[in-house]
Amino acid sequence: MRLELRQVTKHYGRRTALDTVDLTIASGARVALLGPNGSGKPTLTRAILGLVRCDGEILVDGQPLGSRAELAARLAYVPQVTPQLGATVDEILGAVVSLRGLTRATVVEIAAELGLDLDRVRRQAVRGLSGGMRQKLFIALALASPVELLVLDEPTASLDAAARARFLARVAAIRDATVLLCSHRLDELHALVDHVIALADGHVAYDGPAAVYLDARQAAVIELRQRGDNAAWLTANGFSPGVGGWWSRAVSHAEKLALLPAALAALGGGLDDIVVRDTDRIDLEGTFPSPLSGAPVPGHSPPPRVASRETLEVSRG
Repeated sequence: MRLELRQVTKHYGRRTALDTVDLTIASGARVALLGPNGSGKPTLTRAILGLVRCDGEILVDGQPLGSRAELAARLAYVPQVTPQLGATVDEILGAVVSLRGLTRATVVEIAAELGLDLDRVRRQAVRGLSGGMRQKLFIALALASPVELLVLDEPTASLDAAARARFLARVAAIRDATVLLCSHRLDELHALVDHVIALADGHVAYDGPAAVYLDARQAAVIELRQRGDNAAWLTANGFSPGVGGWWSRAVSHAEKLALLPAALAALGGGLDDIVVRDTDRIDLEGTFPSPLSGAPVPGHSPPPRVASRETLEVSRG
């Protein structure tokens, strides 16, 4: 499914949630939609799903967005917070299987792969399931459906590690559908998407290759323990003192490559230990890399300085 948004705007009273958004999502693309609170991300997702009316134009495969019923037959949606329905698992399963033209066995198989035995919970009300079980149910229903657009909103928030791994493998194997993923987990972005759209204050702050976006967010933390009188050099090079003789500094990938040999040369025999942890981070506000050059371009607020390990959101080692 190909999606085109032309001058899409949405106001809630005096607040502008989306401000003349222009986007094109190619058929079969795998896109991450990112943005902090207030960026307009939920409104944009709902607009694409046909749940929110906006000014401007949304085209599906070159045609104006049709009725919700027509669109619903072509897409599947996994929400971050699954609905606590009073219907039983069997009733929901039967309704979706009938509407989608699925086989019950297909849904049961995917749920089992995620660690949910649907036969064991078939008589329970959906709202009586744990958050993780509800998430597995709705993921199984979505992944079993032969759709053209798959919208995933923080789909693994309630999943255990094993279920997450199997879910990622399932989505990575999808070839025919356009995938729109809302997630702040860097491992999911690395594994599943080839394009990133980042919103800030209702505007598109970045629209380009995932590799450029993610590479610009590689960082590291250098921690070293030293003895002797090297505080002047460490302070001058941005290290902050800790306890037990430890000093630390968060750096970009390029800074790490330059700083490590400089520290070894400057501290010499006064260096007792050194630890380097590679990390990824998502700057949801501030500067974003240019899709063409990778150089930063302005967003809507000054870029945050990476100054401590608290700003590094996901450790990779």
